[in-house]
Amino acid sequence: MSEHVRMWIGGAWVDAEDGATFEATSPSTGEVVGTVPEGTRADASRAISAAQAAWPAWAGLSAFERAAAMKRVAEAIDARREDLAHTLTLDQGKPKKAEAFDEVEELIAYFDMAAADAVRAEGLLPPSIDANKRVLLQRVSRGVVSIISPWNWPYTMPGEILAPAIAYGNTVVWAPAPTTSICAVRLAGCLEAADLPPGVVNLVTGPGPVVGDEIAANPGTQAVGFIGSIATGHAVAQRAAGKELLLEMGGNGPLVICEDGDLDKAVEATLVASFLNAGQSCTAGERFLVHEDVKDEYLSKLSAAVAERIELGDPFDDATTMGPVNNEPTAAKTERHVTEALERGASIVTGGKRAPQHGSELFFEPTVLDGVTDDMEIAREETFGPVVPVTSIRSEEEAIELVNGSPYGLLSAIFTRDLRRGLRFAEAVRTGWVNVNEGTNYWESHLPFGGRAGSQSGVGRVGGRFSMDRLTELKTIVIDLS
Repeated sequence: MSEHVRMWIGGAWVDAEDGATFEATSPSTGEVVGTVPEGTRADASRAISAAQAAWPAWAGLSAFERAAAMKRVAEAIDARREDLAHTLTLDQGKPKKAEAFDEVEELIAYFDMAAADAVRAEGLLPPSIDANKRVLLQRVSRGVVSIISPWNWPYTMPGEILAPAIAYGNTVVWAPAPTTSICAVRLAGCLEAADLPPGVVNLVTGPGPVVGDEIAANPGTQAVGFIGSIATGHAVAQRAAGKELLLEMGGNGPLVICEDGDLDKAVEATLVASFLNAGQSCTAGERFLVHEDVKDEYLSKLSAAVAERIELGDPFDDATTMGPVNNEPTAAKTERHVTEALERGASIVTGGKRAPQHGSELFFEPTVLDGVTDDMEIAREETFGPVVPVTSIRSEEEAIELVNGSPYGLLSAIFTRDLRRGLRFAEAVRTGWVNVNEGTNYWESHLPFGGRAGSQSGVGRVGGRFSMDRLTELKTIVIDLS
């Protein structure tokens, strides 16, 4: 059943100024599930104006008042969790029972956490060189924050920036990924239900090069939060020159398995690392560096686990653990990377091709490749599909060299029973996050997350109070008591 949704600007549901729309399709069936406004630069500018008008009053509320609003948003999401999960499965493609409800639950946690962090945006009272003066350092909001969010986690990815941004007193203009715009509209509906003042959050749907570019470049926005690909992130950074940036970009999740690693635990972590959300995660395991002494045993255990545990199929079926990828470019890239690896000498352990018999051309088999080498695209680039590319290594030093030779620096992992080795690895690799004896898709939403400096994985940190550095700024106030 198809529906027509609208944008949320200045507290009202509106269509694009010229009435243009585009179709939203289900990745699992290919069917049209809705029509969405194709916003223009004028629509984006209108949203920025609404956010600017709302900012002084919103920033002027007490932190406790904004915290109470965040609690109302969390309650509105909780009350609509069934509809939110259903829409997520329909619009994005992830299995409803296995994954969709979990993303909704995490979204609730983001707003609960923002409520707690809002009242902890504390300043300082540093000394002055003059005994008659007092110095106050206040944490204050930046103004209007632009958010450009991806399609792989259409609730939690915008939520990890949106919730703290408004909790700290900013207002927001949000441009979601076109392929999951209906999810974005559902989340905006929760904000409406929470009685946020008009203009505090504004949703503009449409093409990224139009509405996303406008909210990044427009002088009416003071900070830009972006989550997505490296190429788009670089373009956003150029257009937003001079503004505060919070950029979370790509990764390829290198996971090292040493000869003394717990293979059963490593296999369990691999299933989550590569097949959660069909591999469409910036922290997905996309490079598996396995010691030659245990590689064959690891592959044997992994192929058996994939056959037993990963159920590809209709994402509305409770038995399904993996659905389709979200869009054709992602499916095509996954297919291209697998084909190129095979042509260069890799071999298929399991999977390796599309599975359209499940409902659409976007279903791709859970795949394991052996014999992957450093010169293959699948080792050097971000695949973003359900593939485990395995490379044989001989030493810890070789693993560190391969990890640090990558342009990515988001997250890495290692399995070893020697905690000294685990700590050596963690300190030596240039990634912003390292898991020891845990997979690459493990993270906790209150901890600082982001790319290491010098990599192409982004700048700044999301995660609880750690986003404060980018979403607020210090104001210095000097008072002369004499």
